[in-house]
Amino acid sequence: MEDSNIERLVRQILQRAEDIYNLLSPGIPAEWFSSDLTVAQLRVLLVLQSSGASRMSDIASILDVALPTATGIVDKLVKKDLVIRETDPQDRRLVICRLSNTGQDLINRLWTSGQFQMERLLNGLNEEELEKAAEVTEMLFNNLTSNK
Repeated sequence: MEDSNIERLVRQILQRAEDIYNLLSPGIPAEWFSSDLTVAQLRVLLVLQSSGASRMSDIASILDVALPTATGIVDKLVKKDLVIRETDPQDRRLVICRLSNTGQDLINRLWTSGQFQMERLLNGLNEEELEKAAEVTEMLFNNLTSNK
């Protein structure tokens, strides 16, 4: 397939994904819009969800921010009872951060909201269409896992 055709198809898919997002956005729970979390704070929560308990330096590296910046973000999350900061038992100079129960609950609610939106997308498709959707998601998954 020609590069220009591939680029056109990618743009078409991204545009349709944006259209879908715009149609679904009214269904996003109001609590997510009224949250006092910043994007940077949400990114830290997502890092801790995906990586588990992490050193402050690892969080900074993953987010590509300076250590003092990561520390400031985590400080605010600790005050909100979303993150717990502990010292490493092997090296007390190292700071380990992990999601608190409240932080884990928040991430779980975000995930559930996303699952609900995905169900809205799939609801009403017939069996043949669902099989095609399953095939596409499998291709996307395989593409992601083969490039690691």
